[in-house]
Amino acid sequence: MDYLDTTGRIFDIQKYSIHDGPGIRTIVFLKGCALRCRWCCNPEGQSFEKEHMLFAGKDKLIGEDITVRAVLEKIKKDIPYYYRSGGGVTLSGGEALLQPEFAVSLLRACHSIGINTAIETTGFQKFEIIKEYLKYLDYVLMDIKHMDSDKHKEFTTVPNELILENARKIAESGANLTIRVPVIYGFNDTVAEISAIAAFAASLPGVRHLHLLPYHRMGEDKYTGLGREYGLSGIPPMDREHVLPLLEAAKKTGLICQIGG
Repeated sequence: MDYLDTTGRIFDIQKYSIHDGPGIRTIVFLKGCALRCRWCCNPEGQSFEKEHMLFAGKDKLIGEDITVRAVLEKIKKDIPYYYRSGGGVTLSGGEALLQPEFAVSLLRACHSIGINTAIETTGFQKFEIIKEYLKYLDYVLMDIKHMDSDKHKEFTTVPNELILENARKIAESGANLTIRVPVIYGFNDTVAEISAIAAFAASLPGVRHLHLLPYHRMGEDKYTGLGREYGLSGIPPMDREHVLPLLEAAKKTGLICQIGG
């Protein structure tokens, strides 16, 4: 079978994004994730199974089986935007590492026509599988949520040892790796916690950039539409004033740090 005919399961393709890697990008959201973060803004991407969600008062089927070839045809329409802006295609989710045959084939297809590639990832996968992705990735945007494994598991349902190990291996591979930190009230919003993550990021060979992503509630309505309970109900969005001291603490490691991105 031609690799372009490999089929995967996605739940959205979002065009003209400027927050998921450099330039103007198309984001392909893949179904399925091993984590269940309390703040997840894409709960419709957690299960690999197709499911129904009430959206704007209408029932919507979440999940589409699609070939690499079909995704590529959608992507190719925006090549002029990628070339002018330095953009490209970003795989997101869910967790794109959980559909390796499809995802790697899609990355390969993008590279074959000169489109640069990125992935947004938790890093929760065997490194032997991640290595296949790295062959066709220009940028890796990886979350490091907490340095304490027990607290990480409490808020995401999985420990962090594999994630931290993979972050180091990805960095050692020479990949263009940016560390991102979703900053969540009551989870990792102290100077000590952010400083520990920043120190770890600074210890990774070649890593220069750390992005702090303040907590927001933009995905909360999706939980209602899916008939699920939102894990951080009642907690307000995080204001910039709360994040600024965390940003200054992270900068002390020598990393290039920013809010957002």
